[in-house]
Amino acid sequence: LDASKLVAYDLSIGQVFAALEQNNANAGGAYIEHAQEQYLIRGEGLVQTLQDIENIVVTTRNDGTPIYIRNLGRVTYAPMVRQGAVTRDGRGEVVTGIVMLLIGENGRVVVNRVKEKLKDIQKSLPKGVTIEPYYDRTDLVRKTIRTVATNLTEGAILVIAVLLLLLGNLRGGLIVAMAIPLSMLVAFTGMVAAGISGNLMSLGAIDFGLIVDGSVVMIENIVRHIAERRRQALQAARLTAEEIHGIILESGREVLRPIFFAVGIIIMVYLPILTLQGIEGKMFTPMAMTVIFALIASLVLAFTLTPVLASLWLRRGVNEEETWIIRQVKRFYHPVLNRTMKHPAITGSIAATLFAASLVVASFLGAEFIPKLDEGAIAIQAWRLPSVSLEESVRNTTRIEQVLKTFPEVISVISRTGRPEIATDPMGVEVSDIYVLLKPHDEWTTARTKEGLIQAYDAALKRAVPGTKFSYSQPIELRVQELIAGVRSDIAISIFGEDMDQLKAIGDKVVQVVSRVPGAADTKAEQVAGLPYLRVIIDREAIARYGINASQILDTVQAMGGRIVGQVVRGNRRFFIQVRFSPKDRHNVEQIRNIRVADPRGRLIPLSQLADIRIETGLAQISRENIHRRLAVETNVRGRDLASFVAEAQRAVEEQVPLPEGYWIEWGGQFEQLQQASLRLAIVVPLALFLIFVLLYTTFNSVRPALLIYLNIPLAATGGIMALALRGMPFSISAGVGFIALFGVAVLNGVVLMSYILRLREQGLTAAEAAVQGALIRVRPVLMTALVASLGFVPMALSTSAGAEVQRPLATVVISGLITSTALTLLVLPTLYVWEERLRAAWQEKKIGALQT
Repeated sequence: LDASKLVAYDLSIGQVFAALEQNNANAGGAYIEHAQEQYLIRGEGLVQTLQDIENIVVTTRNDGTPIYIRNLGRVTYAPMVRQGAVTRDGRGEVVTGIVMLLIGENGRVVVNRVKEKLKDIQKSLPKGVTIEPYYDRTDLVRKTIRTVATNLTEGAILVIAVLLLLLGNLRGGLIVAMAIPLSMLVAFTGMVAAGISGNLMSLGAIDFGLIVDGSVVMIENIVRHIAERRRQALQAARLTAEEIHGIILESGREVLRPIFFAVGIIIMVYLPILTLQGIEGKMFTPMAMTVIFALIASLVLAFTLTPVLASLWLRRGVNEEETWIIRQVKRFYHPVLNRTMKHPAITGSIAATLFAASLVVASFLGAEFIPKLDEGAIAIQAWRLPSVSLEESVRNTTRIEQVLKTFPEVISVISRTGRPEIATDPMGVEVSDIYVLLKPHDEWTTARTKEGLIQAYDAALKRAVPGTKFSYSQPIELRVQELIAGVRSDIAISIFGEDMDQLKAIGDKVVQVVSRVPGAADTKAEQVAGLPYLRVIIDREAIARYGINASQILDTVQAMGGRIVGQVVRGNRRFFIQVRFSPKDRHNVEQIRNIRVADPRGRLIPLSQLADIRIETGLAQISRENIHRRLAVETNVRGRDLASFVAEAQRAVEEQVPLPEGYWIEWGGQFEQLQQASLRLAIVVPLALFLIFVLLYTTFNSVRPALLIYLNIPLAATGGIMALALRGMPFSISAGVGFIALFGVAVLNGVVLMSYILRLREQGLTAAEAAVQGALIRVRPVLMTALVASLGFVPMALSTSAGAEVQRPLATVVISGLITSTALTLLVLPTLYVWEERLRAAWQEKKIGALQT
């Protein structure tokens, strides 16, 4: 629209708006009946072409001459006002699109469908135009699934090897191994029924050693009884089928109750995990459900398939001799057990001291929400002054891309500046999201770790583009953090109050304090000020003198940026009709001042006489949370755990940043998620412990053996805590779930051993005799169940491939906890049992003597 032509034709901008709006519509007139038929009445006035718009009449002069739209300006196809741009590899702008995934859909399946569709779309594109996917999250999915498959395969091999070495019977080992594929088949069926996909979390905590524990105890007892029966008969001839069946039936009945309750306890401790909510619930609930499905299947198989296969495959009997490994273990174990039983107070004190020491170590572990998953890419956010133009931001990101492309690890760099036309990700033109796609880890030369790469990239960028702030994350991690707290960093420090100047001053002080805390990285505050405004402030007295409405002034202001007055429909495509002053009329402030506004008498008044037009610097954004104004300070944490960093930062802010009345600070982001998850774990863990005790009491119908086995839990926790400290791992929700699983596994061996000791007591043995004999007989199943359960997690604990970061704390806790709990089961449990029996007998004798006296 040419402002000078409006003046020449004595027209206002409002008349142009009205003409376009009134000449682009359809209307319905119901229907008429004609010749026994019904005709719908439809009035069609929608514009179809540019010529239709050009020929719209704005007004007619007194002599009947029409004034057309084409007389006032130029009608053409033009882009909307841009608020964003995308550049790539330092070569300039490109056009990008994003595929949104519907809730409940499988990402890998949908992406594969999209790739097939893109092949068809590519065929219809003009020559020289190509579609190149630059970020495909299924690459990460494939890597993590490969990690899970590798860990499961290696774990299965280790478990089967241990079974064969300790059991000393190939057929018996194969019978136990059969539980693995059949249990997983049932687990997969349950996953399909529950709508759980196979991924890093749902399959990542599967331990084949845990799955076969019930079958291990069953087959070990069967093998031992068959061997004992052959020795008792003093014959080398094989036993009859009837005798084999009888032995298997007797052996199964002997361990049926302890297996049922031991595996049931493991299943029970996973149930509270299902109560987790939020992100940790999304991550660990599928894992718990998968493990529960597999354990239920393994329990059923231990009672059904294992005895049946034993009756078929062990008809010829079994080797009467224990394996060399078991003989050596017993040769070492027997004297150590006798020594500990002679000094029960010392044995108990050592166990208590270790547990107390682990509690001290736990206080120094630190904590984080969930270990960071290495996505194989880096997401950089670049922040500039709020006053920067889009063109300058594009030049800036192009330079950033050129710098990053000089590093040999970088495959491609894509920058998204500002927001797209559909504001799915709104941000100002001063902000850019930069995706840095990396080569495989073994091809890195600049640094061996991602932290090292980030340091190198940050140093190079600060030299090349001074004045730009950078923060570093990962593509998925960045979006998750934004969903959690509205910021794209690890920690969000929200400052609340009413006055924006006061909030900015407090925010700047918080940035100074927090950035000095060791571990702080990329610390910055929201840019709430510094945006230049051209303000058109209506002079109420002036427009009253001329009889002009404020809406006429505002119409003029809208026309500077473009006012939408309708749309043109072309098939399935729609084009907005936008009225906008030509560039020469809005190029600078003076031209804007001279734009004319018509009064009711037809006089054209300069805008400067109707409004105060000034340039000022004002607020760039105003954020609110729960109605209150908020300014966010965000920071990443590198080189230390999240919890200790926040604790130190909170103390520093509290001491050095005084807050006026009516202002307060809240800490959020991953720290807030850690707090919420820790509160839920504070309920879930005691609930799991209570369920364990209830089942133990149900197993033995007595409190004393239940309490003795319950002592497995603190010593198991001792091993888990010490291992986290030795490996430099902070406590996380992943480790917390590992402790929950560990507590269930830790009591399994205690149940197996204690149930046999009590069985020997029923046969007339003394407490000491039952404890020693029971421990020596049960040492093989105890070691087997502990070793297969821990070795099944070894590949997860040692893996360095994609996704291993989340599995590693869980596996570390379970492996180390089983080591210490097995020592308790084999040494401390028999010792304390005999000691407790002696004390109880002495107390009863003392009580009887007192009654006789």
